[in-house]
Amino acid sequence: MAVLICGSLAFDTIMGFEGRFAEQILPDQLHILNVSFLVPALRRDFGGCAGNIAYSLRLLGGEAVPMAVLGSDGESYLQRLQALGITTRCVGQVQDTYTAQAMIMTDRDNNQITAFHPGAMMQAHTQTIGVQNAQGIRLGIIAPDGRDAMLQHAQQMHAAGIPFVFDPGQGLPMFSGDELLRFVEQATWVTVNDYEGKMLCERTGLDLAGLSRKVQGLVVTLGGKGCEVWVQGECTMVAPVAPAAVVDPTGCGDAWRGALLFGLEQGWPLVRCAELGNRMGALKIAARGPQNYTLDFGPKALEA
Repeated sequence: MAVLICGSLAFDTIMGFEGRFAEQILPDQLHILNVSFLVPALRRDFGGCAGNIAYSLRLLGGEAVPMAVLGSDGESYLQRLQALGITTRCVGQVQDTYTAQAMIMTDRDNNQITAFHPGAMMQAHTQTIGVQNAQGIRLGIIAPDGRDAMLQHAQQMHAAGIPFVFDPGQGLPMFSGDELLRFVEQATWVTVNDYEGKMLCERTGLDLAGLSRKVQGLVVTLGGKGCEVWVQGECTMVAPVAPAAVVDPTGCGDAWRGALLFGLEQGWPLVRCAELGNRMGALKIAARGPQNYTLDFGPKALEA
């Protein structure tokens, strides 16, 4: 069975700054901020939440169905997905704008500054989850996307009876507390990082325990510290996996979410899903770019 992944497809321009942002920015001069960073390392990668999650899920052997919109420059991304064995039946393309673009600069401490141009992503709501697109779908995820797309796709998935993960990510600030509560009430699971978790609690007026009681499970990822799995108000800490190297954090959260979806589709307990997620995140951070890592284990490692 397939997993529907609603989110962005984007081109990532990733730059490496060899210093520390904190050493270049004067806190008492933020009102007249004017800084320049020398970035000796630069690369362009396929990215976007839907693409990155689909890559992770496909790597694990799952069937990923990304739902997104590409721009006039998106032909190479379509070819990329097809070469990976990922269907493009729910990927649209428009000719009057560019594909979404993310410009990401990472310093030596893995802090990041990102500029994002949404481009064709703002038309993602034109792809709808109707009867045809819902065929063969076991579960789904609402990942960061255009505002209208996130609202409408959540409603459509809920109406179609497709259990889904609500993953607001960097799109969380676009929504009011009431809208976020509606997402949570429609969703089956919620996943956020620690910063997003604090914002979600602040905007909804509920703590993590309270939010977890509205869904089957809530996961808060903590980067190198592992993650918290909340089920019906009870928290379980899931230990991190030490990476072979710390090279590039771009896409680690998406790699984690691909593993989460793989486990959920297999019917695993949420803690086991999180354990695999931590393992995938550790693999990703050891490779440059969001879709260039490979597995260091075989299919038997995924068996019960």
